[in-house]
Amino acid sequence: MRRFLAAFAMLLLAGSVHAQQASDTVAPERATPSLVTTQAGAPVRAKEWMVSAAHPLAAQAGADILAAGGNAIDALVAVQLVLGLVEPQSSGLGGGAFLLHWDADGKSLTSLDGRETAPAAARPQLFLDAAGEPLKFFDAVVGGLSVGVPGTPRLLEEAHRRWGKLAWSKLFAPAERLATDGFAVSPRMAGAIAADAERLRSSPATAAYFLPGGKPLGAGDRLANPAYAETLRALAQGGADAFYRGPIADEVVTAVKGAARPGTLERADLERYAVVERKPVCVDYRAYDVCGMGPPSSGGVAVGQILKMIEPFDLATLGPDDPQSWRIIADASRLAFADRERYLTDRDFLPVPLKGLLADDYLASRAALLRTDRALAEAEPGEPEWDHAQLQADDESIELPSTSHISIVDGEGNAVVMTTTIENGFGSRLMAGGFLLNNELTDFSFRTHVDGVPIANRVEPGKRPRSSMAPTIVMEDGRPRLLIGSPGGSQIIGYVAKAIIAHLDWGLDIQQAAALPNILNRFGKMELEAGTAAAELAEDFSALGFESEVKELNSGLHGIAVYPDRLEGGADPRREGVSLGR
Repeated sequence: MRRFLAAFAMLLLAGSVHAQQASDTVAPERATPSLVTTQAGAPVRAKEWMVSAAHPLAAQAGADILAAGGNAIDALVAVQLVLGLVEPQSSGLGGGAFLLHWDADGKSLTSLDGRETAPAAARPQLFLDAAGEPLKFFDAVVGGLSVGVPGTPRLLEEAHRRWGKLAWSKLFAPAERLATDGFAVSPRMAGAIAADAERLRSSPATAAYFLPGGKPLGAGDRLANPAYAETLRALAQGGADAFYRGPIADEVVTAVKGAARPGTLERADLERYAVVERKPVCVDYRAYDVCGMGPPSSGGVAVGQILKMIEPFDLATLGPDDPQSWRIIADASRLAFADRERYLTDRDFLPVPLKGLLADDYLASRAALLRTDRALAEAEPGEPEWDHAQLQADDESIELPSTSHISIVDGEGNAVVMTTTIENGFGSRLMAGGFLLNNELTDFSFRTHVDGVPIANRVEPGKRPRSSMAPTIVMEDGRPRLLIGSPGGSQIIGYVAKAIIAHLDWGLDIQQAAALPNILNRFGKMELEAGTAAAELAEDFSALGFESEVKELNSGLHGIAVYPDRLEGGADPRREGVSLGR
């Protein structure tokens, strides 16, 4: 158990008295533990620029680019390329990402969708067995069947084409050098390899890299990746076309089709991949505009819904230690997730009532459900206004924690956030060109219909699976105030909402907000982070009508708070990330 020192006054439970009968005596009311930890450390402060990322080598690559005169997008490319090498279990060239960019000169906010797509031969029944029942999750994940068309290389190129400053080829040097010379395997990477060793053995190329001689790589082992270095050189010289149209594309297709459970990916699927610009999803929250990624991500909508539903409540007065604060947040999250499961999908394939889901009157009606002192008995999907009629069933897709997040602000005031993933840890467990291939298609619903009603997030050719990634830029007075995002599967939504509330409502600095113990509720049960003061609140939440589960909640929040005179960076202490600035 971590030691916690109260940074806020100890608060009594609001509106409840916990009494235990011991003859005729009544036990005193139990004080609530403080959730704010002194072990969070201070945020990193800088005057000019800042980069916050999930591995020190990746953050350093971005910092070096910024110090050499590059801008936020230049640094982002360098960071992602290094992350794909030193944190390969979480993201890389074989995956996809969502990006939000603030252009300081043009005073414009743009979001780019680099999400993977289903191959043209994919069908809604992709993950059903011969009896029409869903495959077991890892039976679907491991192998070629789960691999979608990667989007990250094309996304990096498109972002650089629009906003980059330095030459494209220069941005590959840090990652190529590390891939050639080698790097020390981190404790987190080593632990992930050891935990997943059996599945990594399913592919000879993957086993040879992560389990040399049949033994999992250990922390501190020196690891080079000549194949990745060669891929980087090809991309540096030929751009993303070298990935989607050249020999690398052939390697990807061969890996997918040669797997024990082969997939449907073809060379033509890679050749036709395109990044999509989408309008950011923004909601006004108190004095701020909170902007995120719209469908096919559910992140921006769900985070926005949560914030709008809690806005009528005085969370600042309640504070982070009052269980009533978390009751309000938890039930707002449950309502947002109920809508998410019913309505959110790729808008290019099915209509989504986006305006209705974010309408003030709709969210006010949902917020009214929270005006109680106990947990909601049920959290059902609402009935937002539609542009036209539509009938859909609730989704049944599975999202397990993985992914990575990057936040960067440069010296010109440009800002970028990108959440990037290969979905499950180590993706499909297939490698090509020195990088892992995603298992993103398992973010689709395995089932196609429920009681004859179609599921919006079902597999369809060319479709992008629904995501929970929530890269977020909070605006104040027309300029960025906070950059934030996290990995974590569908838990991302709660992690990001928590950090925003902690910073804006409870006045925690960005490092404290990232370190604050995680308390989530997606589907009715309170998820309390093991080893923190949050685990001590199970009794309090039980009194409010919640069932609780204490578990590991391994967020990876990386954020930057922007002030008129400085930048402050925060890196989630649960992972290996850092913030660097000047």
